[in-house]
Amino acid sequence: MSFNYVIIFLLFLTSLINSQDIVYQKSLGEFENATAFSFTPTGNFYIADAGKNDIIKLDTLGNILQSIGGYGWETSTFDEPVDIYATDLRVYVTDKNNNRIQVFDKDLNYLFMLKTDGNSDDKNNFIYPTSCATSIQGDIYILDSDNSRIMKYNSEGVFLIEFGGYDSGEFQLVDPIKLGIAQDSKLFVLDDEIVTVFDQFGMGLFKLKLDFAAVNLNITFDNFVVNDERQLYYLNLRNPTKKIAKIIPPNLPENAVIVEATIFNNLLYILTENEILVYSIINI
Repeated sequence: MSFNYVIIFLLFLTSLINSQDIVYQKSLGEFENATAFSFTPTGNFYIADAGKNDIIKLDTLGNILQSIGGYGWETSTFDEPVDIYATDLRVYVTDKNNNRIQVFDKDLNYLFMLKTDGNSDDKNNFIYPTSCATSIQGDIYILDSDNSRIMKYNSEGVFLIEFGGYDSGEFQLVDPIKLGIAQDSKLFVLDDEIVTVFDQFGMGLFKLKLDFAAVNLNITFDNFVVNDERQLYYLNLRNPTKKIAKIIPPNLPENAVIVEATIFNNLLYILTENEILVYSIINI
């Protein structure tokens, strides 16, 4: 099936996971103001804590393996790290107010950065980036919030293309919040109540219409999760014909706000500003 401009309404494709099928297990970490996390195949979490301008590496027992950061503009320091994307080999930190993406190895040793001149009129500049992800081919995609578009670079940081801007027609982004990338290299871009999907070359494919104002999106392997502050939706992208699962986590602390969430191996991981909450899920 080819898509021109297709909107899929998630409201009519959703099933609710019963609260008795979700069991709270434990919490991990202690953060001041966590803004994003990323989970790797080796079972480690990388967390961006904008409150301390820190990046923290945790194992699934909650042990701190490495941490770097502090406020600043030198390498390995940050000014509002708002997103983080990790593979088994590299960690990409979106350092918003420094107008750059800092890249580290798995042990958080600095490798290189992608940065443009925010004061220049060069059309290839990105300003105030808010999200970053990489494909299995190693291409790097950056969400340029100031221009509401996606910038694509190769693995060495060479600029390739930009898309999602005014020249993308009906697939133009309005106020994009977050991007995620599936294992088939499709890009999912959250834009309030719309998720716009592009192929790896920037061609718009279709849109998902949400029935709530989402605040974040996460794709870990083929697990797609989109959330607001108290609930989330889950879909396995390998089986997109299956109904989307709506999850309202039980025992969520009254003052807790869901920042981001992911599901892996029947475990639900919810990042709040201060910790990671872990739930087991039956029959997902």
